[in-house]
Amino acid sequence: MSNGAGVISIDFEEQVVIVAEDGDRRVIPLASPEAFAAASRAWLRCGWDVKHAYTFSWLGRPIIQLPEDMVRAQEAIFAVKPDLIIETGIAHGGSLIFYASLCKAMGRGRVIGVDIEIRPHNRTAIEAHELFDYITLYEGNSTDPQIVSKVSADAEGAETVMVFLDSNHTKAHVLAELAAYAPLVSVGSYVVAADGIMEQLVGAPRSSPDWGTDNPRQAAIEYTAANPNYVISQPDLTFNEGNVSTPVTYWPDGWIKRVD
Repeated sequence: MSNGAGVISIDFEEQVVIVAEDGDRRVIPLASPEAFAAASRAWLRCGWDVKHAYTFSWLGRPIIQLPEDMVRAQEAIFAVKPDLIIETGIAHGGSLIFYASLCKAMGRGRVIGVDIEIRPHNRTAIEAHELFDYITLYEGNSTDPQIVSKVSADAEGAETVMVFLDSNHTKAHVLAELAAYAPLVSVGSYVVAADGIMEQLVGAPRSSPDWGTDNPRQAAIEYTAANPNYVISQPDLTFNEGNVSTPVTYWPDGWIKRVD
């Protein structure tokens, strides 16, 4: 099976994973973190092709996220316990409802959602949801100074802020979002540049040839290189009795921690 970076095959009889790329052929024991990483890359690519992430909902709203990303986000949110969670990119509102449900469960926090277009049927469903009391919606470009000003004003009273950037995924737009919203993030918390997986999907259905360089991962790398108060830092696993420490994610190098 091709994963965009070579060919992977799994031999269950021999209990090995075979990876062939750039003229190199490696045979890896199936029961190893290396084999899991290789198979996961193939699984992520196949999942993208068949729109696997489009098959999930959270408390009645489509979420369009990789479940492992959301569980890892939950771990980070519970550890940081933000007073405010900001998300750019709303779509059907599933992620907003997910974050709102965590706020309710923790007895702390609220959520702001920003989207350039909140379609009427999605707005109606979000506003009718049991958790809407935890949510504020703003319609407009996430980098529009007026929108940034409104969100910044709402963040003024929050002690701890976390941000998820999941709107327009071009490098330029994510860099502009980071410039606008990263300063709102509190020390020890995170701004997340979602969907850097684009870099690995060139040639896949619904992809573009320029995704190899024009993607959120490259924005995160460029932003942290220019802003030493922020570092790319995947949150530590809060529980791990397994042999894997690297997440299976659509957000590679997307977790940006404010350290000062």
